[in-house]
Amino acid sequence: MLSRPKPGESEADLLHFQNQFLAARASPAVKIVKKADKRKGEEGSTDAERPPLQDCKDVVMLDDFPDTLPALTPAPPKKSKIKSACVHFEDEDPEERLESHDQHITAVFSKIIERDTSAVAVTMPVPTGDPFPRTFHRSEIKSEVKVGSGRKSIFAQKMAARRAAERAATTPSAAECVQIKSAARDALDPEGSTGEAPLPSIREDKAGDFLTSQRPCLITGEGLGSQKSEEEAQAIHKENLEKLQSMSEEEILQEQEKLLAQLDSSLVAFLKSRRSGNESQKKELKMEQNRLEEFVESLPVAQHGVGSCLSMQESGLEESVRKEENMKVEITDDDLPVKPKKEWIHMDNVEFEKLEWMKDLPSPRQKKTKKGMQARFSLKGELIPADADLPTHLGLHHHGEEAERAGYSLQELFHLSRSQVIQQRTLALQVLGRIVQKKYLDWTFSWYQGMAAFPFVPNNEEEEEEEEEELNGTEKSQDKKLKDENKPDPDVARYDVVKGLLKTRIQHRLRYILEVVRPVPTVVLDILHILTHIARHSSEACSQLLDCPRLIETIVREFLPTQWDPQVAEPGCLLTSLHGVACATAMKFIRVLASGGRNATARLLNKFEMKSRLSRFIAEDPLDLLLPREEAIRLSTEAFRLWAVAAGYGQGCDLYRDLYPVLVRILQSLPELLSACRGKSPVIELLVQRATAVVTLLIHVTQTAGYTAELQAKLSSSEDTEPIAPPPVAWNQVSGLQPFLETSLKKCLQEISQTETWQTLQPLTTTYLIYLGVYYSACSQQPSVNPIDCLEELERLTSEVLQPLLSQPAVRSMWDLLRPCSALCNPLSCSPAPESVFSIASLSCTGGKPPLSLVGSKSPFPFLTALLFLINSITHVHKGLTSKYSSVLGFRGLKDYLHQSWQTGPPSVTPSSAWILRHEYHLQYFVLALTRRMVGSCPDYTQHASLHHCVSMALLSRLLPGSEHLAYEVLLDVAFNPEFLPEGKAGGPEAADFSDILHLGTSAKLAQPGSVAAFFSKPTRGALLRESYQNLPFIRSCYLSHFVHLQPALTRSQASYQGRNYLIQSMLLPEVKGPILPSDWPFFPLISLYNKVTNAETRGAVLNSLPLDLVNTVTWNLQWVLLLETWRAKTLQSIPTAAKLARLMCVFLTGGDLFLEAPIHCYTAALLSVYCQPKALDSLNLDAPLPGLASFHDLYISLLEQFEGVSFGDPLFGVFVLLPLQKRFSVHLRLSVFGEHTSILRALGVPLQQFPVPLERYTSPPEDNLNLLRLYFRTLVTGALRHSWCPVLYVVAVTHVNSFIFSQDSTTQEIDAARKSMLRKTWLLVDETLKKHLLYYRLLNAESPLGFDLYEQLPAMRLKYLQMVTQKENKENAPALVS
Repeated sequence: MLSRPKPGESEADLLHFQNQFLAARASPAVKIVKKADKRKGEEGSTDAERPPLQDCKDVVMLDDFPDTLPALTPAPPKKSKIKSACVHFEDEDPEERLESHDQHITAVFSKIIERDTSAVAVTMPVPTGDPFPRTFHRSEIKSEVKVGSGRKSIFAQKMAARRAAERAATTPSAAECVQIKSAARDALDPEGSTGEAPLPSIREDKAGDFLTSQRPCLITGEGLGSQKSEEEAQAIHKENLEKLQSMSEEEILQEQEKLLAQLDSSLVAFLKSRRSGNESQKKELKMEQNRLEEFVESLPVAQHGVGSCLSMQESGLEESVRKEENMKVEITDDDLPVKPKKEWIHMDNVEFEKLEWMKDLPSPRQKKTKKGMQARFSLKGELIPADADLPTHLGLHHHGEEAERAGYSLQELFHLSRSQVIQQRTLALQVLGRIVQKKYLDWTFSWYQGMAAFPFVPNNEEEEEEEEEELNGTEKSQDKKLKDENKPDPDVARYDVVKGLLKTRIQHRLRYILEVVRPVPTVVLDILHILTHIARHSSEACSQLLDCPRLIETIVREFLPTQWDPQVAEPGCLLTSLHGVACATAMKFIRVLASGGRNATARLLNKFEMKSRLSRFIAEDPLDLLLPREEAIRLSTEAFRLWAVAAGYGQGCDLYRDLYPVLVRILQSLPELLSACRGKSPVIELLVQRATAVVTLLIHVTQTAGYTAELQAKLSSSEDTEPIAPPPVAWNQVSGLQPFLETSLKKCLQEISQTETWQTLQPLTTTYLIYLGVYYSACSQQPSVNPIDCLEELERLTSEVLQPLLSQPAVRSMWDLLRPCSALCNPLSCSPAPESVFSIASLSCTGGKPPLSLVGSKSPFPFLTALLFLINSITHVHKGLTSKYSSVLGFRGLKDYLHQSWQTGPPSVTPSSAWILRHEYHLQYFVLALTRRMVGSCPDYTQHASLHHCVSMALLSRLLPGSEHLAYEVLLDVAFNPEFLPEGKAGGPEAADFSDILHLGTSAKLAQPGSVAAFFSKPTRGALLRESYQNLPFIRSCYLSHFVHLQPALTRSQASYQGRNYLIQSMLLPEVKGPILPSDWPFFPLISLYNKVTNAETRGAVLNSLPLDLVNTVTWNLQWVLLLETWRAKTLQSIPTAAKLARLMCVFLTGGDLFLEAPIHCYTAALLSVYCQPKALDSLNLDAPLPGLASFHDLYISLLEQFEGVSFGDPLFGVFVLLPLQKRFSVHLRLSVFGEHTSILRALGVPLQQFPVPLERYTSPPEDNLNLLRLYFRTLVTGALRHSWCPVLYVVAVTHVNSFIFSQDSTTQEIDAARKSMLRKTWLLVDETLKKHLLYYRLLNAESPLGFDLYEQLPAMRLKYLQMVTQKENKENAPALVS
């Protein structure tokens, strides 16, 4: 086998290889076949032995290769679009086939006439005395010619200007121009000799524009290159016009079709686009011609010709573009501060949009739009109002979006934060840090449950209206995370700034600035504020910050060192760098980061060595720290708060034993704060905050130690598979601190009458009360504590401290301040502030935080909440002391507050309102918990029961996520407690029966529909209420079982409220998207069953999976709703009447013939009578969107289908079908009954006497929908609607048809013809009864068997109108009858 040539071998080697190949006589791998040239014929062939080929191309054939190309998999083989449409024959010549399908332009324009150039003048170069042609510089010629199309160089523009100047110099005389103008007008004027013949109709629109136009639309003559190119184009245009005028309309259409068939479609589209592009300039050209003619007519005759001649020489398109540009310059030239000059390069064509930034800024104004405007901030982080007109020297204006508005938007700040210029990054971070720098949560840190906070997640994210399948929480969160990852950074930041920052890896950038750039102290503080706000966002954000390489290490090493330069503490020392100096802001960031979860806290304490930092900053007194005094106190305060957060998880308690002497020393120094408060020390507020942080730490250490014995017992019994290790702190190690704190509490309470001193000490006193409540709750559970000693201590505390406190006038005034400071009673106080940005969760409120607000300095809520918590802890342990605190419920301020709070509408849930309302709900819960204990021990408590029950019902629909334990306790002890419904014992059922007898508060007749299952007697409403009252324990069990889906959240909430720190996973509460329970939670069991049935039917499952006690469940639900509607109607006012009816319809849509069960039928009928009262019917609005319901129309269609299937003609079911058919509701509901579901008209046999709704609501005003009127008439005439089958709708249909056929109001011709036709058909009816009802109907009468009265004789006006209509018909039909 021959070898292949290798690199480096010479030509001689190649010849040697060739000789070897020829000597071997091997067959070549490639065979070359040549064919004679077709144009030379067979004679040109020199190879006589070559076989004939079918193709006319040189073909290269390779051995061992297939004839067809292999298919490219997996792509499908390409298919020809025209191959299947063409039929070819084997003997057909390819050349003839090509000629027959030729689409060249010569096949269309078969006759091409060469342009006549005999009249073109040939110009010779002008002889000069110079040896070479004289050159010119472009500066010698002013460029005045505008570019018509395309781009030209500066030299080409100068040459065009020179030629224009030469043409102007050789302008013909005025007389010649006048002749040219007149000749052109005679040739182009449609009123001239060529236009006398009438044009075909096709020329009236588009063709008319072409025939009367003075210039061609497509041909401009630019390519001819001569001075008379425009005249040549005009001559061709004139010839075309004469040709078209000589043709008929049919010939023009035929030629048009022929051209369209021959020309390429892309060429036709191009010509049409040129045509449409020129049409937009016709109006401008016509206006310019009118102005030019007026100007020429105002000149002498000699100048007329000059003007007209010049206008004929210029191109139309070029002239219009020039005019438009000149108009722009004229309009905007005066507005520019710098006037462009024509000598400037590239300034001959002024582009105003590029110079618009040089204009003066318009005055800012507030846009009238429903959507919020883009927020803009000053360099101090303050929001700038949209209509603020700030001077430009402040540096807040720039050339971005909304240049007239001062300030920087968040998107612009994010962009600057990624800049390579360090000054821009510094400025952006400073502004962002000042925007998010809020300290509101520090105020409530030591309140009851104040350490827990809602995540800073905006609650108005973009709602994607997509149908999602049933996913659990983990799958939903993962799906949401994937969606956020796929979105661009600006889109994410638009609805959540923190997510947008994290998506841009802001933590890595900030770490680089802190570690490498080492900026000035103000920038460092701003960066720490930004990181703190990010850590408050969510647990995921905390994890990303912890996982950022070297971020936490850098902050701990640089800003929380154990040693630093002592010169920092010297007065007057200017701190140039914060690196290497302990900083309270850094400690606060670590504390907020620890609030993200117990795992984050464990990493901070162990991996990042925060335990040693805590020991360092807690063991040393703030006055001994080598820092400025205020900064040292803040640092110590934040260290105690971080330790308190760790103790809240049951961590860091080993430090308690090491630092126990320090804590005792601090507690011993607490009484010294009183003298400092009286002396008005400048740092007294900071010292009080530090003391509250210390007491808060002791609260959580005491809670942790309270469960040590229990965990130790579980560990020794080894019952649990995964036992929890007990904490390293025992009860005997914390119980010794209680005397110190109780002594301090007594001294603080002595200052309650001193307003200024008390205002300073109130936060500390609040924490004392919470500590005592936690201490005695845990003490009563300790096996090592004698219970008798504990009870005696509680009695001593009650008699010596709390009872004297409650009798203080200052405490009475606190109860009076509840209503003015309440967020529920003053909704605007917790509404978002105007400077709030929806994409940044903020706690700022309208009007800020004034003293008389819930979190203001004079607010009684934190102290009274702590006091009620202590009282509940005492009465829970020592129930015999309950009566001692009965005076609490008797305070008038408390009663006024409760009465006002529960009657307000549901508050809007925002980050600020959720934070505030959560603390207000704590106070209401403790009031209800105290009332629960008062019920059995205080006989005169009944007078407050109704008020407290209303408060509990309102609270259940308002409690926010994280408070599931409170909702469970209210449901368990208060909501279904018969003691809170005193009407059940005090004659409430009898009063209901008496009211029904006297028709008080109801309609004129209290009609209740019967049942097809008439084997049971109808009980009275009083009997139903009595039975419901007796079944309250079963009703409570029913509702608690249906809220079992909240069990995981309830477990987490119980761990927090019961102080089980070893079970708490995070101090961040669940994300707030609304209350825990919906506002219509009393209907929840019924809705749950309906959804279960609907989902089962959707999946095609058998409905046997429904609970066995289905009848009992629905009955208990209806009983509870009936109790509330009768005795607590105002608590359900937030639910629309239409929503209540929609929920009741679920009774008929659940479980087939469930509604026929005797108890369900009775309670549904009783509730229907409540919702059919006049006030309820007036408030019924089915056209408005209903909560929890996508479309009422769809629900009603399902109800109609269910009625057709399983109703058995039940009157109660029929009333629910008839209720939405009232006249004021959507006509589509009535069209559905009379158009698509006419079969139900035979089964809707609700008697008029049992129908609870006045018929006037169905018949007034008269029906004006013609289609529905025709359906009314058709069902009556065909017998589908009869009085014996459906008396209610029969009366409605007769009323509307009678009103329509005798109406003589002026209306459209169609309606008039329809009512006359309907009247004639009525006159000709064979059914005399129906005919009499339709013609002689008078008015409604509920007492009549028919439901309406009839005329004995028609009124004269109606009779006359009837005769006129019917006689007219007879006259029209008479000739036809005769013939």
